[in-house]
Amino acid sequence: MTGSSAAALPQLSIQVVNFAAEPPGDWTRLSDHAVAADRAGVDRLAVADHVAFGDDLDDYGDPSKGGTIGGRQPTGPGGAWLEPLTSLTWLAARTEKIRLQTGILLAALRRPVVLAKTAATLDVLSDGRLDLGVGVGWQAAEYEAAGLDFTNRGRLLDHSLEVCRALWAGEPTAYASDELAFDDIWSMPSPVHENGVPIWVSGTVNRRTARRLATFGCGWIPWGADRADVVNGILGMRALQEEMGLDARPFEVQGSLPVVRNDTGDVDVPLTMEGVAPLVEAGVTDCRIAVPLPADPSGAEDVLAELVASFRAVTGRGDIEPSP
Repeated sequence: MTGSSAAALPQLSIQVVNFAAEPPGDWTRLSDHAVAADRAGVDRLAVADHVAFGDDLDDYGDPSKGGTIGGRQPTGPGGAWLEPLTSLTWLAARTEKIRLQTGILLAALRRPVVLAKTAATLDVLSDGRLDLGVGVGWQAAEYEAAGLDFTNRGRLLDHSLEVCRALWAGEPTAYASDELAFDDIWSMPSPVHENGVPIWVSGTVNRRTARRLATFGCGWIPWGADRADVVNGILGMRALQEEMGLDARPFEVQGSLPVVRNDTGDVDVPLTMEGVAPLVEAGVTDCRIAVPLPADPSGAEDVLAELVASFRAVTGRGDIEPSP
């Protein structure tokens, strides 16, 4: 596995919205929410990825194609989606401490050598704050637009990660596979941490995801039913890795923290935080929470600061101050 990015104690994360059903005119809210999260002491923020869309989005709700039951693509095919690594570079320049995650990057759609350079550059410019969350996606049209075979998407992802890991080593390197071969190639600068950019592997409990996690990943981003029931998902992933004889060292896990609302529809922070302990006990290290944030930056910071303070209190992190 690659090196871990997380502290020993559980972390709290959010997703900031880098997409819109209609072009918003400007993306100030994206930046404002990222800065608010950084100042409030949120540990990690994530942005999503789509490069292109076809007209048929039904596969988003089809688990056999990589979708999730009942899922619905949030914008329609004509939605505006900002490229995630570019977006995180923009946000890195406006923040100081918060970790920056692709959640997830369809890594196979990028040429591996360019992906390795782009990710390493962002990691260096952000002082080692990048977490590369990767997955295969659900949309055949997106692979077709990139000239790639959707049915071979798992191998394409593994190939991309193999090349990245080789090029991040910080010395002349060689690589050979059915897809690509090179010798004595440098790609500098290397990522900040010795083991490269931390990789979080997304997917359900299956043999391909289990092997990819053991080979490349420091963390797992469960998908579909395994995200909905992350406690049993973790048990299933660990059991499968053991069954397959894989290196089943501890791995980080992202899990959704359910939001509890009171009678007026507002977030009940104390009751919401009661859901943290079962997740942490099961092995979740990154508690992802989704709450509506005011457009006003100071209002967003206030909402997030209350969540951070409560989260740190219930996880034993009450002595850690939020970022200035």
